[in-house]
Amino acid sequence: MTIQVAVAGASGYVGGELLRLIAAHPMLDLGAVTGHSNVGQSLGLLQPHIPEFADRVLVETSVENLAGHEVVFLALPHTKSAELAAQLPTHVMVIDCGADFRLQDANAWETYYQTTHSGSWPYGLPELTLATGGKLRTELREVRRLAIPGCNVTAVSLALAPALTAGLIEPDDVVSVLSVGTSGAGKARRIDLLAAAVFGSARAYGVGGTHRHTPEIEQNLSLAAGKPVTVSMTPVLVPMSRGILAVNTAKPSSRFSLEHLRDVYENAYGDESFVQLLPEGQLPRTASVLGTNNAQISLAFDEHAQKVIVVSAIDNLVKGTAGAAIQCMNIALGLTEQVGLSSIGVAP
Repeated sequence: MTIQVAVAGASGYVGGELLRLIAAHPMLDLGAVTGHSNVGQSLGLLQPHIPEFADRVLVETSVENLAGHEVVFLALPHTKSAELAAQLPTHVMVIDCGADFRLQDANAWETYYQTTHSGSWPYGLPELTLATGGKLRTELREVRRLAIPGCNVTAVSLALAPALTAGLIEPDDVVSVLSVGTSGAGKARRIDLLAAAVFGSARAYGVGGTHRHTPEIEQNLSLAAGKPVTVSMTPVLVPMSRGILAVNTAKPSSRFSLEHLRDVYENAYGDESFVQLLPEGQLPRTASVLGTNNAQISLAFDEHAQKVIVVSAIDNLVKGTAGAAIQCMNIALGLTEQVGLSSIGVAP
């Protein structure tokens, strides 16, 4: 079986990563690749790391160019997917790597994005544990619309969800500080953010609860906990091209013990292909997940401060976006979940 797919926004970081993964997927056949300002240019110029598609030329991002495919990946700026998606036929699987359909709460969307809410789609974080039992994976089978999580959201949600589902941490004082590679800001990132990488510096952004991933993290963790969760999330742009290292802290509940916490995570993730709980004393590194669809997690407890600490690492372009899109597509189409995706990284 061959599945024809299209990529809208193929010139960007996420688009390029989707193309790399499509090239490695034995069941996918690439159709249209679309862009905006780069229409008429070849992928050989824009994405030279994928020689298999070097002669493909970007066409306009339009319904006419996308509608004839079985799967359409939207790697477009936030707020740009909704109008296009509404015009695509219902039988076409549409996978949005932007934010347009992630949030269920219209007020939260309008507060953080200042546009009209377009609704929500089935949410593509299969490993998320749920307070109601099971995982989000069961809600992704045979769907034709998929919203892929934000990259920071994936790093925090996978790190903390099992502890909240088990009631081992309190939901009212969760703090996440993330070191984020420059590709997380997109190719059109602001000059002041770019300077952090160019000059070997680090810079916090989205400070004070203003980052748009905050309500999405709270949405996921509230599903995991079965009650509202409050998160203070601060990303820090650091001089590396890709990767996220998230350091998450929370207050332990009266039920907490580190041994119980480890048992909970082993049960939650022991059978997952793309989430690994590291041995006690071993900490995640972004280099260890580079190019993979993996999330690596470690657990600790600060006796002095009485804080639970969960550290996670992902590649923001793979597990954080494009890899998650392929993984969720596989589930929705009834394919083997792991096909076309690597859990083997490069040497740090």
